[in-house]
Amino acid sequence: MSHYLVTGGAGFIGSNLVKKLIAQGHKVRVFDNYSGGKKPERLFPEVEYIEGDIRNLADLKKVMIGIDGVFHTAAIPRMPYSVEQPLETNEVNVTGTLQVLLAARDAGVKRVVYSASSSAYGDQPALPYQETMKTRPMSPYGLQKYIGEEYCRLFFELYGLQTVSLRYFNVYGPLMDPEGAYALVIGRFLKQKMAGEPMTVCGDGEYYRDYTHVTDVAEANILAMTTEGIGKGEVINIGNHDPHSVNELVKLIGGDFVNVPARAGDPRKTDADNTLAKNLLNWQPQIALAEGVEMLKKEWNIA
Repeated sequence: MSHYLVTGGAGFIGSNLVKKLIAQGHKVRVFDNYSGGKKPERLFPEVEYIEGDIRNLADLKKVMIGIDGVFHTAAIPRMPYSVEQPLETNEVNVTGTLQVLLAARDAGVKRVVYSASSSAYGDQPALPYQETMKTRPMSPYGLQKYIGEEYCRLFFELYGLQTVSLRYFNVYGPLMDPEGAYALVIGRFLKQKMAGEPMTVCGDGEYYRDYTHVTDVAEANILAMTTEGIGKGEVINIGNHDPHSVNELVKLIGGDFVNVPARAGDPRKTDADNTLAKNLLNWQPQIALAEGVEMLKKEWNIA
């Protein structure tokens, strides 16, 4: 049994990770400012919850005491918001990440697993997206998450703190907030379906995304924390390598839809090459989109 700290552990991805950790018998401490609210379904009685902000180094140093490994999921993950508020999001996503690494280093934590983002890629000229590609972030958020990766690499090279960065692709699944940053089109469609409204499809609907179930993401985090021989600042894609169009998603959910104008700047397709995750972590996605959507429809009582 290990003692883990999960920053942002009351959020969507963090709470799914916490649930998996406690099921495996680990001791878990969560550090969260509850910017996404205190949703009861995301809180577990076995977990120690400490309210605080990753921008506060003194608080971080306190919560690191006795911790074996840190899962750093805390962030402001909204790309449009980062365009509107680049300074605030930089303070959380860059300065906050730097302070998590500093506190972990000073506390003698063995390894930090960092929640990175596929938004670091931007719009690439070739598919699938490979970790060796030059990053081309198209938003402050994408740039900020990439800077976090580089800090993780430097902290291993300069200070010997083991780090692994996981680039997530379009995460969805249980405990998802339909209003939240990670809800993406799936959350919006399900909310519209529940309200008896038609699903709003942007443009021609031929926009492809590599939807990745949060249970698979949580498993990737645990493997990144526990696998021997890594921790040298690696950056690893976590995606299904099985992109689907918005039109396909509409058919899986079922119901009426209307087409609305496309959003400027949206890449036509994202696709994760997950070879490195398979080779380094022995990670394999288990939940295909059709299965994941059916699970969500049952959770939300959608016929």
